[in-house]
Amino acid sequence: MRLRHIAVFVAAALAGAIGGSLMGPRPAQAVARELIELQRDVTSLLQGQKDLATQMTQDHTVMKTLVEQSGDNVGKLNATMSSLQKSVQDVQANSGARLDTMSTQVQGLSDNLEEIKSRMGKLNQQLVDLQNTVQSVDAKISGGSSTPTSSAPNPGASSAPSSGSFAPAAGSSAASGPAPSADTLYSNGLRDITSGKYDLARGEFQDYLKFYGDTDLASNAQFYLGEIAYSQRSYDQAVTEYERVLTNYPKSFKLAPARLKKGMALIELGQKTAGVRELREVVKRYPGTEEERRARAKLKELGATAAAG
Repeated sequence: MRLRHIAVFVAAALAGAIGGSLMGPRPAQAVARELIELQRDVTSLLQGQKDLATQMTQDHTVMKTLVEQSGDNVGKLNATMSSLQKSVQDVQANSGARLDTMSTQVQGLSDNLEEIKSRMGKLNQQLVDLQNTVQSVDAKISGGSSTPTSSAPNPGASSAPSSGSFAPAAGSSAASGPAPSADTLYSNGLRDITSGKYDLARGEFQDYLKFYGDTDLASNAQFYLGEIAYSQRSYDQAVTEYERVLTNYPKSFKLAPARLKKGMALIELGQKTAGVRELREVVKRYPGTEEERRARAKLKELGATAAAG
């Protein structure tokens, strides 16, 4: 529009010049020269306008291409971010499962050590009993004349206290059939749970509780039933098994992990309030333990405080 005004102005000037030349005494050559210069200027202006329009068209095309490329790059970036987010979520899920598995394995190793200590104590006790028995036999032999009198009532002494320690095991075998030893059941259960054979381990720990429910390691067997259920995502059953540890074995050293895992199982079931309550109990009752650290971390993840507000 501006160039058009300029062209109109130039044409008007040209007309004025022509008119002036006609009206005045100005030489013809000077007028012709001015006309030529004006024509050249008009041509130059028109060419500049054309060049400007061409440049604007090219710039518009370039800008359109850049915008389309930017849109494609943004789309690719969004797809990459979505894929990365999914990968991070998968890694977090796998890490949580691996941590639970590692925790179970570490607890299994710890319980193996406790089992070895228990066996050593039993062996020591058996050695002491054996020594006492040998000394008793030696004393009877050295008594000489007292041996016949002590052997006389022997046929009717089958229920005497000295042999009573072996009677329950024999009686239970006769009544309910032969049962695997406590050490065999417990060791097999630990081996199978650490290798991921959860169904086998469940049966072995259940048998252990059936035949040896009053032993020192019974609470461990009960705890591992909860671990098996948790690993198989049977969170309802896991809560039940962990609660049995807390209720039936108040002196067990598995109380802290049982309460921690019970809280986590409740959270997995969507019972956040009850789960948070159990985790806070872990923080309150077992300060300075690994279970307290894990409980605090889970509470922080849930956006809950360690103490009831």
